[in-house]
Amino acid sequence: MKWLSHLKTINHHKWLVMKYCFKLGLYKQGLLHDLSKYGPTEFLVGAKYYQGDRSPNNAEREDKGYTSAWLHHKGRNKHHLEYWIDYDLEKNCMSGCKMPVKYVVEMFCDRIAASRNYNGDKYTDRFPLDYYNKGKSKYLLHEESAALLEKLLTMLAEEGEEKTFEYIKREILTKEVRRERI
Repeated sequence: MKWLSHLKTINHHKWLVMKYCFKLGLYKQGLLHDLSKYGPTEFLVGAKYYQGDRSPNNAEREDKGYTSAWLHHKGRNKHHLEYWIDYDLEKNCMSGCKMPVKYVVEMFCDRIAASRNYNGDKYTDRFPLDYYNKGKSKYLLHEESAALLEKLLTMLAEEGEEKTFEYIKREILTKEVRRERI
């Protein structure tokens, strides 16, 4: 019944992200968040490699050397920094493109939800920042997008969820940002 446990995990994650996005007025993003996880390309792999305390993508990666589910997922979900990696003609290499602010905010919500999902009762508002810091040296994330994400994760760790969400609503998500079409 690993498939049922996996379904519960992704449902809980999706519900958390939706709740956070709704708090911030990002209703469409909240509703559409991670819908690709329910399709067979991602769901069947997720169920096969489900463990409950970490992403099934890591287990598939260990088994095969890559993860078909992640390759599918990152190409369809704009809140992932990997969606925004492209070839930079000036630098002559792969590089992170500047992400629209609303997707950086959704990524922030996604990181909180994932940390809550995998850490359960042990979760603190510091977990998303600590997880980000472990891998940030390897990310191809545009410097402005990285600065915003780090600012929000640091604020969450130091001042808590309530203050951070109020700041995002008041200072980050302007009417123009909410209406951006991308």
